[in-house]
Amino acid sequence: MRAVVVTEPGPADVLRVADVDEPAPGPAEVLVQVSAAGVNRADLLQREGRYPPPPGAPPWPGLEVSGVVVAVGDAVAGRWAPGDRVAALLGGGGYADRVTVHADLCLPVPDSVPLEDAAALPEAVATVWSNLRAAHLSPGETLLVHGGSGGVGSVAVQLGRALGTRVLATAGGPDRVARVRELGADVVLDHREDDLVGRVRAATDHRGVDVVLDVLGAGALADNLRILADGGRLVVIGMQQGRRAELDLGLLLARRASVIGTTLRSRPHAQKAAIVDGVARHVWPLVADGTVRPVVHARVPLADAPEAHRMMERGEVFGKVLLIP
Repeated sequence: MRAVVVTEPGPADVLRVADVDEPAPGPAEVLVQVSAAGVNRADLLQREGRYPPPPGAPPWPGLEVSGVVVAVGDAVAGRWAPGDRVAALLGGGGYADRVTVHADLCLPVPDSVPLEDAAALPEAVATVWSNLRAAHLSPGETLLVHGGSGGVGSVAVQLGRALGTRVLATAGGPDRVARVRELGADVVLDHREDDLVGRVRAATDHRGVDVVLDVLGAGALADNLRILADGGRLVVIGMQQGRRAELDLGLLLARRASVIGTTLRSRPHAQKAAIVDGVARHVWPLVADGTVRPVVHARVPLADAPEAHRMMERGEVFGKVLLIP
């Protein structure tokens, strides 16, 4: 089968389509004919040699796919069957014609969702759901989503609204601000303008927000603490602006605030399976009825994976880019 391999760490041009051995499903796995693979920032880091795949995962990128089950392991028979439409969370290997995945990490694609588009959901939905749970976000609270136009952010805005919270989000430029507002955000702030802290506090009657979902990391740490309400929780899920910064412990204590950091890819299987189970029970019905929908920026042929990565690097993507085998 074909897969997009990383010939050596480096820029997008190191991605190449190559022939690799087709995997066979283990007893608890299914083999999926890939309809689409989601492109994530973690894939770019892996390509650069800065985010190696976990043990046992294929060496090529790809953290989420949608497709059709073509074979099942012995322990899975009766739970999944050839012909089932699934979306799956992976440790890697999604940039390929076929991929094996543990049955616990598969979700049934509703008839209301186009099969290709479903590939935009597993990583984002699992990330958002697990982190909002970690932050104990409750109905009636206020959530700030940094990067509301991103793959994770576009889902976080929709899910936050569906969970009964007031959603603030950031985006870059008037067009993106308008589109994030269409996703359901109550207030969208252009992060290119000055005094984001002042504008967030004004939008919350100077109370601040209860939860910040942050993909920026070090560069936003100080401002994020300043916009937290008393008892607020900052959840860091990305480091786009660096990994090291000073933490004002006095402000943290005065606000009785918490800083939470999580990752998804490196979690033990049992934790991932529990997250996917929670998504299936609490979020997937919202996907089925259209309350939470995949946001697809572009569909790119598998052979054009370098261009898909360059689109991400240029910052032009709204939602997810999908690779189509």
